[in-house]
Amino acid sequence: MVATEAFSAGQPEESGALSERDRGILDFERQWWKFAGAKESAVREKFDMSSTRYYQVLNALIDRPEALAHDPLLVRRLRRLRAARQRQRSARRLGFEL
Repeated sequence: MVATEAFSAGQPEESGALSERDRGILDFERQWWKFAGAKESAVREKFDMSSTRYYQVLNALIDRPEALAHDPLLVRRLRRLRAARQRQRSARRLGFEL
């Protein structure tokens, strides 16, 4: 039950708008390199979640049209990077080099 509550805490109130946490994640992802130290430490400090959970939330977030409307350049760049990593993983599994 706690995991469900934590997941829904970042969801918007049926309005289709991004929650404050979602906007914060996109803003952080746009400029995380400005934070001192490792990105994982900054994620833990700023969002109180593991880096694994952060990336799960981020991947779901960049698929949402509201995120694209909020920051189109960032979301398109993150989608391209994700697609490239997926292609590389698929190629490695099949024995190809990209």
